[in-house]
Amino acid sequence: MNTNRLSSAMQDALIKQMTKEGHASQIFLSYGCWADVKGYGGIANFLYRHSQEERNHMIKFMRYILDRGGEARVEAIPAPPENPQNLTDCFNKVFQHEVDNTTSIYALVDLSFQEKDWATWNFMQWFVKEQIEEEKLALELIDKLKIAGGDRASDESLFSLDKALEAAPDDVPLPETATAENPS
Repeated sequence: MNTNRLSSAMQDALIKQMTKEGHASQIFLSYGCWADVKGYGGIANFLYRHSQEERNHMIKFMRYILDRGGEARVEAIPAPPENPQNLTDCFNKVFQHEVDNTTSIYALVDLSFQEKDWATWNFMQWFVKEQIEEEKLALELIDKLKIAGGDRASDESLFSLDKALEAAPDDVPLPETATAENPS
């Protein structure tokens, strides 16, 4: 008896996303190494933590496929792209990567809706919310660097930014949690 509750198209799409999450982990790990070499230990630590979070996302997809009776496959992960040229480039690449990942998440939501696969649709809602958080976090990186002076930031500003990111929480408040008493 076939106990796989996922269509072959859905299983393949979930495996593709699982691989994409693994690739994201490698990208952030690579960028973390780059930041470490440049002397930005706090930024590196932030990126290393983000790398681990992406790997955890990969495991969530793997576990879901297996729990639905599917066959999870670990596929080759492409090499990370070239190192960023500077912090502006790094943070812009982090943001663009998150936007690309959001697009992939939305495609999975769309496929689950088309197939009337409500279990997968429900599973994907966590990732929809997560991508709001991820994009906001990436935008905050860009904004913080701009406030520090961007590519012309002083060493003192970059030192402060580096220390702030080292201590920064990995999650951000989202609009759906805002109230009149606590708007941010």
